[in-house]
Amino acid sequence: MASYAEKVLAQVKANNPGEPEFHQAVTEVLESLKVVVDNDPVYEQTGLLERLVEPERVLMFRVPWVDDEGRVRINKGYRVQFNSAIGPYKGGLRFHPSVNLSVMKFLGFEQIFKNSLTGLAIGGAKGGSNFDPKGKSDGEVMRFCQSFMTEMFRHIGADTDIPAGDIGVGSREIGFLMGQYKRIRNEYVGVLTGKGLSYGGSLVRKEATGYGLVYLSEEALNSRGDSMRGKTVAVSGSGNVAIYTIEKARELGAKVVTASDSGGWIYDANGIDLDVLKRIKEEERGRISDYAERVKGAVYHPAGDGSVWDVKCHVAFPCATQNELDESAAKTLVANGVILVGEGANMPTTQAGTDVFLANSVIFLPGKAANAGGVATSVLEMAQIDTRLFWSFEKVDRKLQAIVKHIFTNIDDAARRYGMPGNYVAGSNIAGFEKVADAMLAEGIV
Repeated sequence: MASYAEKVLAQVKANNPGEPEFHQAVTEVLESLKVVVDNDPVYEQTGLLERLVEPERVLMFRVPWVDDEGRVRINKGYRVQFNSAIGPYKGGLRFHPSVNLSVMKFLGFEQIFKNSLTGLAIGGAKGGSNFDPKGKSDGEVMRFCQSFMTEMFRHIGADTDIPAGDIGVGSREIGFLMGQYKRIRNEYVGVLTGKGLSYGGSLVRKEATGYGLVYLSEEALNSRGDSMRGKTVAVSGSGNVAIYTIEKARELGAKVVTASDSGGWIYDANGIDLDVLKRIKEEERGRISDYAERVKGAVYHPAGDGSVWDVKCHVAFPCATQNELDESAAKTLVANGVILVGEGANMPTTQAGTDVFLANSVIFLPGKAANAGGVATSVLEMAQIDTRLFWSFEKVDRKLQAIVKHIFTNIDDAARRYGMPGNYVAGSNIAGFEKVADAMLAEGIV
């Protein structure tokens, strides 16, 4: 006879056909929750899992905009407001050609547990569009963002839903979105996070996801009498998360030897030159291949010529996109002696890859815990806006470190309570679920 969790998982797959990313996210969570929900009938009696896996609201809309040649273009827009049991919806906006309903639902579902783990009062949501900012002029991006916000403004608010940035949505896009929101609503509130410092942003926000990933990894290593110092690190990606993961790992004494983008990847045996990488990616919006042309000894591999996971390392930080680290890559990392894998991106490791790490006693930190530093600092930005204050870099960083320490303590405790010490996948899912479930039960059938 199927358990409660298994029955709900089967319903999700039947009711949401053609949504593999969403299926993958729900499967990973419900597998971990069997030990919790199948031993307490109250969850099934109240239909809690059925409510948990169904978004409270899904918004889909067209986004018309005019390019520089005067042609009208149309993109799809999404906002999945998944769960508000513990606070207003909170989650990023992603502008990328891969965006579809399945990806938005997977990201929104993950965000529920990620936000819960921070200990802060924020619910889970995600949104975005299949618009690609790459290759677009500032004027085109501005016109798209203004059109996107013209529809979305009616569904968000400082106490309702507070979007932030994600892939393809940086300070430029947030600025255009915020400007249009102010124009329409005639009010200045903390309805978007990730803003520039000149108009309500917070120090540490751009660094927060990468820093938080490394802080959590250091906590996990410290719990075993180890540290980042002296470790060789492989990082995928070269965007915001990857850059500041590299920066903090270096500060803690590690040597990072790889980075990548959609065109290929680089290996620098001497350690990534962060000044060069930042100049290429943050200032010039260039390609990772440019790095090898400027740094002596660095080797560039075009896409398809191996991957960053072929490099021998102690620590691996996948910071690019979902399902980039599969079973084969996981086996290669294990064979090469990896001791810790921390997810900087959302669900960058396939389920088969995760199983390989857990079976080989690799410290595996799932994204809902490992990359929660970004959303945590978004809430710190909201607090500064609400009080009209501006905190120092050091103050925000201390608060971020405290939140990360809280996350590790919670996921470690949950894993131990259910007889799975060191299994931070289970620990993250259980700890994140417990707070949300308690709130849902307290609020009744809504």
